[in-house]
Amino acid sequence: MADEPVIAQRTPYVMEIGPGKFYWCRCGRSKNQPFCDGSHTGTAFSPMEVELTEKKRVAFCGCKHTKKPPFCDGTHSHI
Repeated sequence: MADEPVIAQRTPYVMEIGPGKFYWCRCGRSKNQPFCDGSHTGTAFSPMEVELTEKKRVAFCGCKHTKKPPFCDGTHSHI
């Protein structure tokens, strides 16, 4: 069982999305980044539900080490 997330990319996934429910990949293994595709099976990770009530521009964490999940906090520049 994996204890550390895979670094999917060292920059955030910046996009305009919403409204709706989305599932942010925490494990870093999804082929549909930054969203979950079920690749976490067999790991200690599960996706994080994100609900947006309106369309907005967001920066989802790509390194999976943010302290403010699911959003980028700049941690990627220190790992």
